[in-house]
Amino acid sequence: MGSGNAIRGSRVGAGPMGEAERGEAAPRVRVSFWCANMHETRPSFASDAAVPEYWDCPRCGLPAGQDESAPPAPPRNEPYKTHLAYVKERRSDTDGAAILAEALERLRSSSRTHW
Repeated sequence: MGSGNAIRGSRVGAGPMGEAERGEAAPRVRVSFWCANMHETRPSFASDAAVPEYWDCPRCGLPAGQDESAPPAPPRNEPYKTHLAYVKERRSDTDGAAILAEALERLRSSSRTHW
C-alpha cells in the first residue's frame, strides 16, 4: 500500500532538463592551446566571446598559447631569499664589518658602565 505521496522518489532538480526549460545554448567554438610540454587543451567559448591569449594547462599548470609551434615559455621561478640575502644585496662586506664593529663597541661600552 502506497503512502499517497505523488512525487515519491523524486527530488527538487531531479531528472534531465531540456533546452525548453533552460533556454537555448549559446553557439560555442573550441580553441586549441598548447603548453611548453606540448599538452593540448581545447576549452570551449561562446562564439561571440573574446578568446584569451593564454590558458593554464590542466595537466601541468604551465601557460598555454594558441601557436602550437611556439608555446609560451614556462615562468621563471625566483628562489626564496632569506633576510640575510636581501641585506647582502644592499650592503657590502666592508659595510657589514663596520656596522658590526660599531654595534660590538656599543655593547662593550654599555656593559662596562653596568659592572
